[in-house]
Amino acid sequence: MLKIGGQKIPARILVLLASDACLTILALLVSTGLRFHSVGPVLLYLRSPLTIPRFLVVIAACLLALYYHDLYDPEVIGHRSELYVRLFQALGTACLGLALIYYFFPDWSLGRGIAALAAMAILLLTYGWRLLWERTGMMLTEPERVLVVGTGAEGISLVKLILARPELHMKVVGFLDEKGENIGRSLVNPCVIGAAADVEEIAKREKVDRVVLSLAERRGGTPAKQLLNLKFAGITVEDAHRVHETLSGRIYLQRLSPSWLILSDGFRKSPFLIASKRIFDLVISAVLLVLALPFMLLTAFAIWLESGRPILFRQERTGLHGKTFQILKFRSMRQDAEQHGPKWATRNDQRITRVGKIIRKARLDELPQLFNVFRGDMSLVGPRPERPVFCQMLEEKIPFFAQRHSVRPGLTGWAQVKYQYGSSLEDGWTKLEYELFYIKHMSLTLDLAILFETVKVVLSGRGAN
Repeated sequence: MLKIGGQKIPARILVLLASDACLTILALLVSTGLRFHSVGPVLLYLRSPLTIPRFLVVIAACLLALYYHDLYDPEVIGHRSELYVRLFQALGTACLGLALIYYFFPDWSLGRGIAALAAMAILLLTYGWRLLWERTGMMLTEPERVLVVGTGAEGISLVKLILARPELHMKVVGFLDEKGENIGRSLVNPCVIGAAADVEEIAKREKVDRVVLSLAERRGGTPAKQLLNLKFAGITVEDAHRVHETLSGRIYLQRLSPSWLILSDGFRKSPFLIASKRIFDLVISAVLLVLALPFMLLTAFAIWLESGRPILFRQERTGLHGKTFQILKFRSMRQDAEQHGPKWATRNDQRITRVGKIIRKARLDELPQLFNVFRGDMSLVGPRPERPVFCQMLEEKIPFFAQRHSVRPGLTGWAQVKYQYGSSLEDGWTKLEYELFYIKHMSLTLDLAILFETVKVVLSGRGAN
């Protein structure tokens, strides 16, 4: 099972990704054959030492374009008209990217004839493959059968997640009630099919692959002997919080005990990880500052033209170990935006200027934070820094909120790419669930995945406020 950090990547998505790469190779081979018409020239072309780099560049460009146009999203695949439009957009993006590469590296070009034929072939193959995929599911194995022992809130939330994501290829056969008093009652969609004490018999009868524990009260109610027998019989037995974490990329906080966090794996911060993450921040922030300088100058000029000075907005935020620092942003609100006290930004906030709306949508207002990253106040990836007044309020309302300060705050983060813009206590609760997941599984691999996804979020304008 492949994971990013600690989150499971559905097998169906991995199969679709691999099949796209194979279809692109097939399209390139067929196009080469159609272009040269005979075996000799085709073999001569394929034996060239540049053929493999040429094909790899095309495959990478196509897969990136498909990913950034959400063509691995089951909802997009299920709508044919949107699928067709997005495929055209993705192919156009890939062609533009390849044209730019060929301008600097002309020897890597496929040739106009092969490129034209390959573009048409890739479009037809990927469209046809996704239509077949949407109709059949293209899964040779039966879905994993899941039995939930208990009717706790964490188990119900997990079942809702499984029902909302068919790409997980999981089927919930039902719930087992703690005392067997509600058999037949529907909690979500699967109903209560028995009592927790009968878990061994029911699991074998229903041919269950995984048993998930979500007991509202575990003291004296856990059928330990039966679960032990199932475990030794080869059936996976897991806690609902653990399964929820693996499938959703967040640590479900409802009824989560401190002991679960203490005893669970993860949360390791080795000196090597901390040092390599800091070196990565220094190098990337320095490069990005140089590349972003023209955009920063234009943004500063636009702000000055509309509303004068100050250009930069400085605000106190809470950082590593609860220490405060001054965050830098381009000012996107009126100078009197907080004359009545601090408050969260909201959608269609009337305090935002016309230039502010544009730079927020494009995330240009965040660029000065690269200086915060460079000098060590922040990291490229981590929980977004909150204002001390909000931190104090949220620590009183949300359990484990203070633990987010165990790492440097980030320019972007797992919560930013997985969840919407937060502007309420409920949003703060959900974002913390994602942030705790990041802290638990923090690694350079996960950081790269978040930066990769951040580009997609910025290009789509999702979550801007």
